[in-house]
Amino acid sequence: MRFIDLFAGIKIVFEENGFECVFSNDFDRYCKITYDYNFSELLNPQKEMSLGDIAKISSDKIPDFDILAGGFLCQPFFVAGYKQGFNNKKG
Repeated sequence: MRFIDLFAGIKIVFEENGFECVFSNDFDRYCKITYDYNFSELLNPQKEMSLGDIAKISSDKIPDFDILAGGFLCQPFFVAGYKQGFNNKKG
């Protein structure tokens, strides 16, 4: 089965269980750098993460998929997000 990974969250779990990641996205450029370093399969450009606001990416740029995997942003719940939790619009 094919899946897309939004907000760079759960790719490893799905791939270890036989799923194929056909698209990844995040809006944070540092996340993209780390993600591409770890997952680009020898710098294959087709495996690199898409960078940008998912709400602004045209649906014709996203390959067909069976499962959409994604998670809410966790930074507001940790020290880096000043522990604002649900009081932060990302939380």
